[in-house]
Amino acid sequence: MDLSEASQHALEQATAIAGWYHATLTVLYVHQSGPAIALEPYGINAAPDEERAEIDRLREAARAVAAPAIEANVQVDVVIDVGDATRQILVRAEPRDVGMIVMGTHGAGGFEHLVLGSVTEKVLRRARCPVLTVPPRVHAAAGLPFRRILCAIDFSDSSLSGLEWAWSLAQESGATVSLLHVIEWPWDEPPAPPFEKLPGVEGRKLAAFRQAAEASSRQQLESLVPDNLRHRCPSTPLVRHGKAHREVLAAAAETRADVIVMGVHGRNVVDLTLFGSTTSQVVRHASCPVLTVRTPR
Repeated sequence: MDLSEASQHALEQATAIAGWYHATLTVLYVHQSGPAIALEPYGINAAPDEERAEIDRLREAARAVAAPAIEANVQVDVVIDVGDATRQILVRAEPRDVGMIVMGTHGAGGFEHLVLGSVTEKVLRRARCPVLTVPPRVHAAAGLPFRRILCAIDFSDSSLSGLEWAWSLAQESGATVSLLHVIEWPWDEPPAPPFEKLPGVEGRKLAAFRQAAEASSRQQLESLVPDNLRHRCPSTPLVRHGKAHREVLAAAAETRADVIVMGVHGRNVVDLTLFGSTTSQVVRHASCPVLTVRTPR
């Protein structure tokens, strides 16, 4: 966290999630001024003597912000690191028992300007564990902020990993789950070319193909609902046509989603383009938290 209002909203969400899962909440502040000395093998930095007073002040400020979490009987560790913010966040999140990174975003809709080099973008691209980004205007409801979950599904391994998280969150809060699959066409929808303006045979074939694609996608979505959750966590399959990020955002607005869950394809160099084309657009413009999940290794 950076002690901003945005990070405090994120802390509210993190507190609720830690409470659900009886997990330890680590409140991390990274102080970036001045030189730092790396302590091997963990890469955690020690501050020079002249910065000790500032570190102590920041620790007390972070503890004050974390007070509501402590009062909620959540196990809280307040940590102050010195160095590069992205690196220290990733170092702290590296152990396998770290289940999630929660970060606040600045701007009216997630990232107002998502630029190469921003801390949040780098963490999203490189973190091995799920990352929950929280827009500043989101206020966590007491105890159960996620009552309506939207999970974007493209049937890849990563999106199915995201779905596992969606079901887990739904069970904890008794949420409804909307399962969304977006069919992207060669043209930019909306609007789609009217079938009646296409050549007769081609128009009928395209209409039939579209209906078949919708039916197949809906059937696949319905098959992803576990039998033991069909009544406990009501779900709705949604099949849309168009650009993936636009349809995800539109569906989130229509369903009044409290959180969007998305699987992220591998975060290697090749996949950075895929990341930027859909996931960052959703994170940038979403008015609710977005949980990005990668395929476990």
